[in-house]
Amino acid sequence: MYVRPAAATAAAFLGFTLTLLGGTAQAAAPGPGTASPAGPATRRAEVGEPVVYAHRGAAAYAPENTLDSIDLARRLGFDWVENDVQRTKDGELVVIHDDTLARTTDVEQVFPDRKPWRVKDFTAAEIARLDAGSWFGEEYAGAFVPTLREYLDRVQGNRQKLLLEIKNPGLYPGIEEQTLKVLGEAGWLDERHVSQRLVVQSFSADSVRIVHGLRPDLVTAFLGTPTVPDLPKYAEFTDRINPWHTTISADWVAAVHGLRGPHGKAMEVDTWTVDDAATARKVQAMGVDGIITNAPDVVRDAVGGV
Repeated sequence: MYVRPAAATAAAFLGFTLTLLGGTAQAAAPGPGTASPAGPATRRAEVGEPVVYAHRGAAAYAPENTLDSIDLARRLGFDWVENDVQRTKDGELVVIHDDTLARTTDVEQVFPDRKPWRVKDFTAAEIARLDAGSWFGEEYAGAFVPTLREYLDRVQGNRQKLLLEIKNPGLYPGIEEQTLKVLGEAGWLDERHVSQRLVVQSFSADSVRIVHGLRPDLVTAFLGTPTVPDLPKYAEFTDRINPWHTTISADWVAAVHGLRGPHGKAMEVDTWTVDDAATARKVQAMGVDGIITNAPDVVRDAVGGV
């Protein structure tokens, strides 16, 4: 058994905050750069309370980016889950946050001579051998790193919605096209999924621009906090700006809302990663549209989000 005591202790503590309240989610909003006729106050009244996104699943309570984590998010009543996509040595897309396997699997024990244990240096079959749950807690021993296709099938089976992050695209040339191919093969690029159940995001503006160019109908998001003067450039290819919560103000959020994205709708702001009630209420007061969180129940209780 491979357990990291600090993670297990934190998980046990956070587990006390679980609730079984239900929740729903807001459909994603789809020319660029023009001002929205509705001011932020009117717009907030129209869209209601912030959408709550389960970051890497219910990652405060189950091992992140595993099927167990998204299943727990479903049991807690959350429709929207967020994940991270990277690529193996033999070209399989897998769901994992770090570009190495060391933090969230037992790769150091299974493959001790393969340091620094980068995802891109292992085949999908090798990664499938790893335990991706014991580091978090004994009850999750045997959890595995899912392929993107396995993950999509589970999200579909759970009737959930997906905020998909293309991670480290500079390490994986062509990952945008490949991600869209897998999404299409899994039935996620039909009109219903595209309009209601899927958002693709990245920290790379170039990656978001590529996705928008390949599938202009998709809702996209850029992860970061561009300056207000630069926002119109982003409005040409992305529908949302998703910043770290420490980097924003109410005025900045209002500036994003004042622009229209490529689908002709007011741009949105989904902030991350907010895990406590006080911060959740703070960003809600700024007017954000969504909150991405490891502890979705805590945030929902604080802001009444859906």
